[in-house]
Amino acid sequence: MQKAIIGKKIGMTQIFDDAGKVIPVTLIQAGPCTVVQKKTTEKDGYEAIQLGFDTVKEKKLTKPELGHQKKAGLSEYKRVLKEFPLQDCSKYEVGDELTCDVFAEGEYVDVTGISKGHGYQGAVKRRGAHIQKMTHGGGPVHRHSGSMGSTTDPSRIFKGKIGAGQMGNEQSTVLNLDIVKVDTELGLIAVRGAIPGPKGGVVYVKNTVKTHVEKKAGAAVSINPQKQSGRGNPQKASARTR
Repeated sequence: MQKAIIGKKIGMTQIFDDAGKVIPVTLIQAGPCTVVQKKTTEKDGYEAIQLGFDTVKEKKLTKPELGHQKKAGLSEYKRVLKEFPLQDCSKYEVGDELTCDVFAEGEYVDVTGISKGHGYQGAVKRRGAHIQKMTHGGGPVHRHSGSMGSTTDPSRIFKGKIGAGQMGNEQSTVLNLDIVKVDTELGLIAVRGAIPGPKGGVVYVKNTVKTHVEKKAGAAVSINPQKQSGRGNPQKASARTR
């Protein structure tokens, strides 16, 4: 079943599993989100729900935004609106509230956000370009891009060539992050690893597009002596159990 929610990045921390292993996680304040609009196949040609997040004052909204939310009959107006095309939207109705408990521990999600903006940066920091040798005669051009190598043909620089320019501040998605913990009391979701954006940035959490295949227990181990996996050390317990 497809699920989605809007949240706010709190920051990174670490938690310990049952074995005492450290897990780096990012905390997300997931919801509460309100269903502002519902798209149907009969009327719109596809199924989707529009969620609203982060309560805001009426004077902070534009007239189109205010009229759109008044049409939904909301008691509190939302600052962030995001549409999620889900497979089964029949169970949702306008006005329903979604909290972090829509997801559970062990599920895999994709997190989308706006990456941190670094302003105008050079090719070395932005693209990881190589600097020139710091020897005599280098001059003040160690971190310059240098010649792009365009000759009579093609007499231009192809699009996509690495160079200086705006760094960050663009939409980015991190795929296939597993949910380590869900705290329904505080409304937090802890996902393994890092996600885009600064602290306090708005993020969108939804089911991952990746396909997970469970590994079968007791998979056969090759004992071919010609293979590295088959040349086991007889002094090890793993080799004596074959």
